[in-house]
Amino acid sequence: MNILKIEAGHFTLAQLRALYKEPVKLVLAGDWKTKVEIARKTVTDLVDRGDTAYGVNTGFGLLANQRISAEDVEKLQENLVLSHATGTGEALPDNVVRLIMALKASSMAQGHSGVQVSTIEAILTLIEKEIYPIIPEKGSVGASGDLAPLAHMSSVLLGYGHVRYKGEIIDANEGLKIAGLSTLQLGAKEGLALLNGTQVSTALALRGLLMIEDVFAAATVAGAMSVDAMKGSDVPFDARIHAVRRQQGQIDFAASMRSLLVGSDIRKSHETCEKVQDPYSLRCQPQVMGAALGVLRQNAEILLTEANAVTDNPLIFPEEGDILSGGNFHAEPVAFAADCLALAVCEIASISERRMSLLVDPKMSGLPAFLVQDGGLNSGFMIAQVTTAALVSENKTFAHPASVDSIPTSAGQEDHVSMATFAARRLKDMAENAAAVIGIELLAAAQGIDFHRPLTSSKPIEKSYEMIRQRADFYTEDRYFSPDIEALRNLVLSSSYLDFVEGLVPSST
Repeated sequence: MNILKIEAGHFTLAQLRALYKEPVKLVLAGDWKTKVEIARKTVTDLVDRGDTAYGVNTGFGLLANQRISAEDVEKLQENLVLSHATGTGEALPDNVVRLIMALKASSMAQGHSGVQVSTIEAILTLIEKEIYPIIPEKGSVGASGDLAPLAHMSSVLLGYGHVRYKGEIIDANEGLKIAGLSTLQLGAKEGLALLNGTQVSTALALRGLLMIEDVFAAATVAGAMSVDAMKGSDVPFDARIHAVRRQQGQIDFAASMRSLLVGSDIRKSHETCEKVQDPYSLRCQPQVMGAALGVLRQNAEILLTEANAVTDNPLIFPEEGDILSGGNFHAEPVAFAADCLALAVCEIASISERRMSLLVDPKMSGLPAFLVQDGGLNSGFMIAQVTTAALVSENKTFAHPASVDSIPTSAGQEDHVSMATFAARRLKDMAENAAAVIGIELLAAAQGIDFHRPLTSSKPIEKSYEMIRQRADFYTEDRYFSPDIEALRNLVLSSSYLDFVEGLVPSST
């Protein structure tokens, strides 16, 4: 198992990608325990003095004015966790749960949450031992934190609920025993610190970002392959065109296209052709994909900031001895970021579908109709293009912004919410749809390149071609097509195309 050592609140995107991709032992560097202990003392001192602070010795939400006696403070925290474990739906996958736990541990280790060191250490141990709480995916509105899903994570520490260990779902107490842990006795404020926060929304949005980066990288290569397959022009990728537009994403994407196409014999074979301009889906790739790249970069920064943030409530500021009630648990930044990412992945798939439409149209591509010989007898890629159209249309519906919705909760006390959890969760479906669209375009572009043999394309495109042909043979006649599409969808989502666009997407820089 790899060891990932970070200072609390200082994850990089590359580290978050590594954490998402495979199990790690997460080690917190620096003097975090001292910070946590000082903040914890601020909380216990308040209780000992008999002062009042929200969530420490009061009820929650609309019940904030209800004072809790000193002897019931610990029971209050346990009640909070158990009563808030109200999630429903499928369990989140282990890699997302691992991200959630890591973000929560990092947040609380910054010394503003007032928890015990042992609480953070217990979460780190579960990560190391690959024991993942079963967290239902639905039930959070993305304000007051991701209360229900974080309650399911936290209830495991108390011996309630279930965990997944080595692929099997077992009782929480059995999981704690395997990890060498005892059930926690939560102190004042600890339950609230565990439940408040945007870690679930953020982890889901990070999953979406990382999947969309994989889709973007594959779509970049697919676009270049389609240009060569259709003997398109590389003039639209000339650096001078993009320099005067000044959009950095566009500039960088065009540079990537030039590097993907350089050295292609197919391109050299039509340098003197009479074609003046290609359709937009070929010619305007830098403008469309460059804009999408800008969205990825901007919102990756927002999500990285959120991943390293302290977002529970109230917050402890030991130097001043203050416990301040605010609203860092409101996940509006995550909701906006997720909505923007949804727009980007929608467009990435949309322009790919248009290139696919060109590839199967002999009038536009100069290739055999539907990319198969003996058309009529064979339908070729006809319905594969229909599949791309269906998936793109579905993504358009998914792309409606979730952040513009709100619904009051907690008897009106929590009267505006972000809906960030759903905004982030739906990115997975959108990315998987887009991956299938890009996978189909890669199949079609490889088919088009085969029709130009013995001419070869550039080294990068030929490498992509080999990756495709390892999974799907040349389409000589109609065959059961679905396995080829599934294989290419999986290839797109495997991160294999990130090497083709090194340094282009946020988590690779």
